Amino acid sequence: MAIDLLNETGTSIDEAQLIRLVAFDLERLFVHPDADLAIVLVDVAAMEQLHVQWMDEPGPTDVLSFPMDELRPGAHDRLTPAGLLGDIVLCPEVAQAQASEAGHSLMTELRLLTTHGLLHLLGFDHAEPADRDEMFALQDKLLVAFEEHDGGTPGRIH
Repeated sequence: MAIDLLNETGTSIDEAQLIRLVAFDLERLFVHPDADLAIVLVDVAAMEQLHVQWMDEPGPTDVLSFPMDELRPGAHDRLTPAGLLGDIVLCPEVAQAQASEAGHSLMTELRLLTTHGLLHLLGFDHAEPADRDEMFALQDKLLVAFEEHDGGTPGRIH
């Protein structure tokens, strides 16, 4: 499994923790070990540009996902095929503002956003209430399991 992380910002984060999180999540979701993805951290200006270009929405956002091979989670007896999952783009400055508002650390927020972005890469969405409930329940389950496995403070996205 190749998980590339590119930090294009001056923000110091625990990059190894985000890579461990994604590897943990992918294993729990039965994604083939040869699947690849990238995590890119960008500044507010770059995120705003991406948000306008791809979502036709003004202003920066916290996370964007760009799926490639449209892979879906596998099952215990059937891994997803190997392939390119896509890119998760994070904006640490937006994440920091959200973390401050929620009363937790930047890394807690980035773990939330990374898991959220990964689920989008795997076809989950939250446009409809039932889909939202399913996605957020799985997101919370993954985050809690990772925290128990890796240590830290669990968080949730609202």
